[in-house]
Amino acid sequence: MAQDCFKTIKSLSEGSYTAKRSRFLAFALPVATTEEVKIHVAAYRKKFFDARHICWAYMLGVERLIFRANDDGEPSSTAGKPILGQINSNELTDILIIVVRYFGGVELGTSGLIAAYRAAAAAAINAAEIINTTVDEEITISFDYALLNEVLKIVREESAEIITRNYDTTCSVTLRTRQSLMPRLRERLSMTCGRLVG
Repeated sequence: MAQDCFKTIKSLSEGSYTAKRSRFLAFALPVATTEEVKIHVAAYRKKFFDARHICWAYMLGVERLIFRANDDGEPSSTAGKPILGQINSNELTDILIIVVRYFGGVELGTSGLIAAYRAAAAAAINAAEIINTTVDEEITISFDYALLNEVLKIVREESAEIITRNYDTTCSVTLRTRQSLMPRLRERLSMTCGRLVG
């Protein structure tokens, strides 16, 4: 996948898994910051206050270098790590998965816990709409009105999106395009206009 493109989920999705009367409720949420993660985890802790464990994992950023997993009292690496494993195996980022466990009275053992948390996280991902997203950049340019048609031709050819426009004696437009396409757009516009602002 290109450096400026990544896979994430469009909106909240849910899944569940049952093992020896223990219920695992999984929730996959799109997130962009660690602050959002904290807010969601706190909200789910409050909502499912009667649950035995609320385990979670998240991955952030296009390079997928910001991540964390939490076992919330389950034996080490039996909950958060399998959840994170599902995020990794699906190559997702900007995602938080929370798995709420209601204990059924029967111990599952280490391998049973790993399998259950993995299955619950997988169910939430399978229910999600996965989308490809690009990392975009914006640029603002100003130019003489006489160059308007030439500039708009470049914008069309480079598939840039016009965010704002002001067509006066001196025109200005703010454009958005994906990161990998920006150098070429900048180069073509600077050759035509000579004045790049953003």
